[in-house]
Amino acid sequence: MSRAPQHRGARGGAHVSVFHPGELATQARAGAPAAVQAMGPRMIRDHLVEQHRAFFAQLPFVVACGRDGEGRPWVSLVAGTPGFARAPSPGELRVDALPSQDDPLGEAVHTGAPLGLLGIELPTRRRNRLNGYVRGRDARGFSVQVQQSFGNCPQYITPRAVEYVGPMGAPCARAGGTSRAARAEDRTPPSRAGQLSPQHVALIERADTFFIGSGAYDGSGAYDDAAHGAGGLDVSHRGGPPGFVRVDDARRLVFPDYAGNNLYNTLGNLASDARAGLLFVDFAAGAWLHLTGRAEVLWDSPRTAAFPGARRLVSFEVDACVWRSRRGPLRFS
Repeated sequence: MSRAPQHRGARGGAHVSVFHPGELATQARAGAPAAVQAMGPRMIRDHLVEQHRAFFAQLPFVVACGRDGEGRPWVSLVAGTPGFARAPSPGELRVDALPSQDDPLGEAVHTGAPLGLLGIELPTRRRNRLNGYVRGRDARGFSVQVQQSFGNCPQYITPRAVEYVGPMGAPCARAGGTSRAARAEDRTPPSRAGQLSPQHVALIERADTFFIGSGAYDGSGAYDDAAHGAGGLDVSHRGGPPGFVRVDDARRLVFPDYAGNNLYNTLGNLASDARAGLLFVDFAAGAWLHLTGRAEVLWDSPRTAAFPGARRLVSFEVDACVWRSRRGPLRFS
């Protein structure tokens, strides 16, 4: 999405579209109702309303997307005891946690960097998005200046109980005890590769949930100004029945785009910048699979009919992947 307050119906009341050109073009091609553009300024704010401030404060994790030094998006979870994410003012979210040292998101969280955040409460299926930039980072965490805040519907979210159980690799992070194999896994460093392994494929093909991060900046300078905000990022949830993501080969997967809120934030970003990041979580074993690569919207693919309910498909080509088998800081059930 566009990233400047004057572009989203801010309290100052500017009359400029909240949507960047990629989103507008995608909405038009998808046949989104004209009312979507009129609704935008009422839905998308430059601050957190009181309800959203309270919402973030009760979460044990947030989903985050940032860019590494090469401009590649990476998606990860940042977790803590509920209250670790709080809004001291409507324009700021303070996060008292940091990505672990082996997290590919880590280098993306620095002062001035764009950051997309998603708060998602899996048991209730509530979710709210926050996009902005890092105001500052210290030894305890970081603060995000809010540039966009808006809610999303609960569609396609699989309900799960979740609790924070300690830092990455903590012994209590997985139900069922700590076997010798589990303890060995906890000491295993991340594996990095340029293609999917059979282990990666198995997780992807049984997943009912993943998270996708994308941005509007296309590298040409078109959005590198005060009106649009350079390199702004979004992160969103995608869900479906197990198997809704299909792996074509070791470097390519495809997933359906279902009917949604007609804003087309992610697809609109991809129209401007094909780079994207994906995160798959093994909710049973605790492993995380981070992917970065390039995505393409397949508007008229004959394969769409093989994905029940799909309006269109998205193809994703893997450039790099990071597999972290150490047990995560969250326990899901």
